Amino acid sequence: MTEEGAAEAAAAAAAATAESRKQTPLIAAPLAYDGPLRSRLDALRELVGLSRTRLDSKTLAEAGRVLDEAAARRRLSGQHTVVAIAGATGSGKSQLFNTLAGVTISETGVRRPTTAAPIVCSWSDGASHLIDRLGIPGRLRRRPLQSAEAEAQLRGLVLVDLPDHDSAAVQHREQVDRVLALVDAVIWVVDPEKYADAVLHERYLRPMAGHAEVMFVVLNQVDRLPGEAAELVLDDLRRLLDEDGIALGEYGEPGATVLALSALTGDGVGDLREVLGQFVTERGAAARRISADVDAAAAGLRPVYATGRRIGLSEESRDEFTARLADAVGATAAGEAAERAWLRNANRACGTPWLRLWRWCQARSGPLTGRLPLRTQADEEATARQRVEQAVRMVSDRASAGLPTPWAQAVREAAVRGSQGLPEALDELAARAGLPPGRPPRPGWWPAAVLTQAAMTLLQIVGGLWLVGQIVGVMAPNLGVPVLLMVAGIVGGPLVEWSCRMAARGPAKRYGLEAERRLREAAAGCGRARVLDPVAAELLRYREVREQYARVVGVGAAAR
Repeated sequence: MTEEGAAEAAAAAAAATAESRKQTPLIAAPLAYDGPLRSRLDALRELVGLSRTRLDSKTLAEAGRVLDEAAARRRLSGQHTVVAIAGATGSGKSQLFNTLAGVTISETGVRRPTTAAPIVCSWSDGASHLIDRLGIPGRLRRRPLQSAEAEAQLRGLVLVDLPDHDSAAVQHREQVDRVLALVDAVIWVVDPEKYADAVLHERYLRPMAGHAEVMFVVLNQVDRLPGEAAELVLDDLRRLLDEDGIALGEYGEPGATVLALSALTGDGVGDLREVLGQFVTERGAAARRISADVDAAAAGLRPVYATGRRIGLSEESRDEFTARLADAVGATAAGEAAERAWLRNANRACGTPWLRLWRWCQARSGPLTGRLPLRTQADEEATARQRVEQAVRMVSDRASAGLPTPWAQAVREAAVRGSQGLPEALDELAARAGLPPGRPPRPGWWPAAVLTQAAMTLLQIVGGLWLVGQIVGVMAPNLGVPVLLMVAGIVGGPLVEWSCRMAARGPAKRYGLEAERRLREAAAGCGRARVLDPVAAELLRYREVREQYARVVGVGAAAR
């Protein structure tokens, strides 16, 4: 074939390739997230919504930003991959950018900083909205050298040349930080002199360690290293990256890709182009970037959600709280007072008339003794209030133990709110649930005991009258019968009283325990409604957000 024929054939092939590219434009279909990532994003959104009343906006700011960026990226093209080239002054990133594009797009030279604003180069159409999201104006948008091989290999790539991240101009560094938060992947370009720069590792690489799967680290200017020095520097670079916590994509494992090349001579650029082309073809960088952002947001929120201790109130703590409240209202004392009242009533009903008369005289000369009023003295009220406050403090401390600070504070605040007015409410309940008005109830054997005691008294009266009648001569002398009647009445009366007292101990005890139980239940119900239920509601709300946080972290961990 002649040279003219070869030229014509090449021209025809080029025309056919160009025509083919025109017929099959890259369709900018929206990005689609897989099920696990959608579930994590939904959980993160639910987590933020549940936490707004407990956490400040600054704490939730990063999570909100991730959700907004995930929603914005999802609406844009899923067929394009936005990759930023970042590096320090003099690292040769702009030269690498031009080499990949096949044409001089970004200015290079000795003057620093050279790149003053982000410049973008797109290998296919349909990426305008993605570039708009980056805030790069039309005058800084370029197309690469028209090459069928390059376009086929890097089809869908949107490459951004960033300003120097260590630029002396503050606005340049701000642009770097802004664009890095929006791109799908990043190529870090380092040189043999500044690859260990602390600014690079501490400000960028270490915080972005979780984004290793969407990260390339390129050692540029290896042509300046003699012999095996390039391999030594590359090994040291890998060591530093490992110390930064960046997983390296070696032996088929997911992680950052580390390469050595020379943008000046082109040595190793083909390897980068090949790896980059495969990376773009997979169309998974955007989703992996969002997943890594979710991981980073979850890690930042860990201190306010995660706890290594079992949370909640044990039954023992609840019982101790109610016991303290019952002690504050004097439930035990009220039960004992009820028992004594029951016994006094039994003694009154079944005692001898002479003893009852003596007690009546005592009652007339002294203060009435009956049911003792509870908590009437000022010092008793102050002591009871202190007991209530101590009980609330105890239960709030135990309920908040082990919780992250915001949720522990919410639990304590709920307990404090519930304790306001609690002593007064307990006083009112004690008055209502204490001893019922009137005399204690009588068992069925009381009427028989009263009749028996009346019979004993009647025997004494009959025997006494009989003896008086004999003394005055009205009745015939007969000392045996009247004396026997009087002795029977005198001995039988105390015996009946003693028997009734023994028989009354059981009912009196049960009556006192019942009064104590009513007061304890009333105090427990009041404490539960005012303190325990609000505290339990806060703990339940924390469990809900912790479950959502586990979905954000656990689903991601399982997927990875």
